[in-house]
Amino acid sequence: MTNRTDRTDRTDKTLTAEEAVSRLADGMTLGIGGWGSRRKPMSLVRALLRTRITDLTVVSCGGPDVGMLAAAGRIRRLVAPFVTLDSIPLEPNYRAARERGTLELTELDEAMFLWGLRAAAHRMPFLPVRAGLGSDVMRVNPGLRTVTSPYEDGETFVAVPALRLDAALVHVNRADRWGNGQYLGPDPYFDDLFCAAAKAAYVSCERIVDTAELAKAGAPQTLLIGRHTVTGVIEAPGGAHFTSCAPDYGRDEEAQRVYATTPWAEYAARPPHAPEER
Repeated sequence: MTNRTDRTDRTDKTLTAEEAVSRLADGMTLGIGGWGSRRKPMSLVRALLRTRITDLTVVSCGGPDVGMLAAAGRIRRLVAPFVTLDSIPLEPNYRAARERGTLELTELDEAMFLWGLRAAAHRMPFLPVRAGLGSDVMRVNPGLRTVTSPYEDGETFVAVPALRLDAALVHVNRADRWGNGQYLGPDPYFDDLFCAAAKAAYVSCERIVDTAELAKAGAPQTLLIGRHTVTGVIEAPGGAHFTSCAPDYGRDEEAQRVYATTPWAEYAARPPHAPEER
């Protein structure tokens, strides 16, 4: 696997989706960016499904990425605050997997999930957070520990363990070939943290552009992902379909409805599933 120290040079990092997923392996901890049914790296998830890679620990604000991988039997353990299709509140293939008991679930509060990624990004073993105290999150996660402030306040916090990732998959609106990534929609989600928390990060994008064009396309804060955290860049027009990728396109509700109401074996056998595969 590519080491973080190998990713700081200014080299062309363009790959195909197949080349990116060929660097993954059984048993990895895989972070997947996006949020619910929004800006998910679906072209990379589909490429992963075309491999035999399995026994994954998936870390995700889950959507159809989790549903598809769970339906295909690729997930051993899931770490997530939720799994939803947004307009369909509970992801149906995820629900079926949980009802069958085919995957282990670590369910975290959203703030705990955020701080777990941030701890990994900063190479900390844990970070303290108030979220979770007094809730069933502590009961259903008996491995969680608390810490006491060493200062005069003496306050107790949840010690959220770092969510360290072997690899991350994210999708953005634009990127350059060096690995700088830009979002143009209303929310960055946690995509930058997924990349920073991972040993290797693969960023798909709607379009690869010159670096100068990134600066022209949006405000500085839209330059979400720095090249030093990225291993590979994949140009994938429509690569988030059927999830949304604002402002390039919204969620394809009809395609999502078909996915949600079609038995997995039948759905998986019916290509094409996305614009880039037609």
